[in-house]
Amino acid sequence: MNFLTVKAVPVVAWSSTHPLNFQPRGVTLFFLCFGLSLFGLGEALLVSAGAGVSPWTVLAQGLGQQIDLSIGWSTFLVSACVLILWIPLKQLPGIGTLANAMIISLVIEQALPYLPAPDHYPMKILECSIGILLVGMGSGIYLTAHLGAGPRDGLMAGLARLTDYPIAWVRTALEISAVSVGWLLGGSVGLGTLFFALGIGPAVSLGLFSVRHLFRETD
Repeated sequence: MNFLTVKAVPVVAWSSTHPLNFQPRGVTLFFLCFGLSLFGLGEALLVSAGAGVSPWTVLAQGLGQQIDLSIGWSTFLVSACVLILWIPLKQLPGIGTLANAMIISLVIEQALPYLPAPDHYPMKILECSIGILLVGMGSGIYLTAHLGAGPRDGLMAGLARLTDYPIAWVRTALEISAVSVGWLLGGSVGLGTLFFALGIGPAVSLGLFSVRHLFRETD
């Protein structure tokens, strides 16, 4: 269980030296896009499983109900608020922050028609679990490009650096907080939502741990 002790995104051979790098190497872009594609496929599996939306979607649902916003606009508002929290954490965006939204959305759109939508709940949970693992592994790969993270991943990394707590526990705390507040505001929670809240932190930590140990970490 050593993977649960990971506290920072590792620096590997393809990592950019700075998030605000607008001319990254080809290999850095490849791993950024590959990781985000895996992330998007995992998200698509979660949607296709139909066992419950993600914790941050629950938060967006609840917020939207309280202030009369559509799920799209409330999701945008939640993401914007998370990005504002980057400022005191000194997190920097980059092309990976923009690519996060574009590539993940594209992969979800293209993959959904080809993914199974099981009727039996055990199969739904299995598909959900595979999706969580893929999101975690994709996160572990794209984050090591060091070209900027998505809103929630950046918040996770910044808080882990500030608190010196393992990423797995920081991410789990964030997801549980999001789903709890969202549920109190009126968002809907499914068993898959709880699986995601409890599983995504360890999955991301496993992804980072695997990359660090499969590829030589640089100084």
